[in-house]
Amino acid sequence: MKLISIKRETKPEFRFTKKMGSLSTNVTYVKKQFLKVPYKTLYKYRETYYGEVKDCEVINLAR
Repeated sequence: MKLISIKRETKPEFRFTKKMGSLSTNVTYVKKQFLKVPYKTLYKYRETYYGEVKDCEVINLAR
């Protein structure tokens, strides 16, 4: 049994951009787990409307 593992999870979220307004997109979280309990998010990214992959720190959260 592994003690530390890495899991990738995708879930839909609402984001806000100045150009497009409210945007529903799939955000992928890469999390580190210890004994199947997630404790740290290593990276999160999203796929844009045009198919590009971007870091989630670039865009603001929806209000």
